[in-house]
Amino acid sequence: MIEIPMRSSPPLDCKSILQVNASVKNARNLTQINTDMGQSNGKPVQNTDNYQVTRNLTQNTENVIENTGNFIQNTGSVIQGADNFHGAGNIMQSTGYFTQDSGTLPAAADTEIAVPPLIHQIQKGQKVPLDPSGTVKHIHVCLGWNAINPQCDLDVSAFILGADGKVLGDDWFVFYGQEYSPDKSVHFSLSSHTDREFISVDLKRLNPTASKIVFVLTINDAFTHHLNFGMVKDAYLRILDADTRQELVSFQMTDYYPNVISMMIGEIYLHQGTWKCNAIGNGVAKDLAGLCQLYGVETV
Repeated sequence: MIEIPMRSSPPLDCKSILQVNASVKNARNLTQINTDMGQSNGKPVQNTDNYQVTRNLTQNTENVIENTGNFIQNTGSVIQGADNFHGAGNIMQSTGYFTQDSGTLPAAADTEIAVPPLIHQIQKGQKVPLDPSGTVKHIHVCLGWNAINPQCDLDVSAFILGADGKVLGDDWFVFYGQEYSPDKSVHFSLSSHTDREFISVDLKRLNPTASKIVFVLTINDAFTHHLNFGMVKDAYLRILDADTRQELVSFQMTDYYPNVISMMIGEIYLHQGTWKCNAIGNGVAKDLAGLCQLYGVETV
């Protein structure tokens, strides 16, 4: 049995029980500021619900930032005055993620990305071998999208299924709160390059009873904010050879349904000893917890 955690929760191992929180969206966009970031007159900076900092946010021998309004708004958008932030690391502008000295950030949910060249593109419903030569055993399934409505914040998940169409077990579901499959063959990652997120699949290590992996895009907190895939555009999936970074197959969605909040964008499946890709492009009116139930993951 598994519970769906807040988006900002750290990665959990497969045996951990996760905490359900209906306010996932707010937790994902929470930019945490701790008391180590700066002190003023010997007193630590305090966090409030609106991240108000009224005086002397950071004491520094060269730069003192004073701000009598809301220094950081809880929209997860712009952090002002980063040039004068000494001692706080490299604070980057981000809508969903906050890092210190961590390199390139993934594109934020309300920042558009360019759709990369899709070289071996297939159409909805088309099924093709991943690699006719059969030599590629390690792939990256890369996903990207843009939002018409900036509230649309999408999550990527992968369900590892057996011949019966159900997960091999509750922990055979990879997403932001459970980044690895039990055999470590499937790994969820935030991308720092062209795509928003990607899932690495090592077919050599994959449990031999697994016959299909379904890749899903889900709009976070869709029911609460009345969001749907009619507010999304440019969604794509491209599968790369993890070693050469060469594209094997790709699919760009063309149909965006207003009654859908979770989209099965594509899947890979084993057919007569060959791994193939199926461009699905269809969805359901279910959130992440609903998808878990659909694929046999017990939730509470």
